[in-house]
Formats: sequence, C-alpha cells, structure tokens
Amino acid sequence: MRGILIYAIYLFSNILVAALVIRALMSWFVRDAYSPVGKIYGALIRFTDPIVDPFRRFLSRFNTGMFDFSLLLAMVVIEMVANIIIRLLVIF
Repeated sequence: MRGILIYAIYLFSNILVAALVIRALMSWFVRDAYSPVGKIYGALIRFTDPIVDPFRRFLSRFNTGMFDFSLLLAMVVIEMVANIIIRLLVIF
C-alpha cells in the first residue's frame, strides 16, 4: 500500500513538473491564442497558474529584471516537497 502511495506522489510531481516545462516551452512559440495550439496553451496556463502565482508574487519583491523565475522556483519546490513526503513515507 505504501509503495502505491509513493509511486502516486512521484508520478503526480512529475506530471506537474512536465506541465510547467511544456508551459515554458510553449510560451516561446505560441503566438495566436485562437489557434488549436493556443487553446491548449491557455488550458495549460489555467491548470498551472494556481501553482505558479504564489511564486510569482514572492519573486515580485525582488528585482529579477525581465526574467520570470517563478516557473523554475515552482519546479524546484514541487520536487523538494515530493522528495520530503516520499522520505517521510519510507521512514514511517
């Protein structure tokens, strides 16, 4: 039972990180919001915004210039939290 829970946490964190990576890559290439790819990009933004917005608000306190590191910080925090939860499950 514990192995299934660990695998589910691992899989969920990987899906979230993959969605953030795809969002970052699509932001460079999608220009038309009304194209089919643009609609997928919009759905991906709506899916990942609740994760990214707190990090964007936190990083707005610092002067990062024209760079938005909120996606990178979200990915790092997701991986860290998943690893901590998995380690706690293995210990107990």
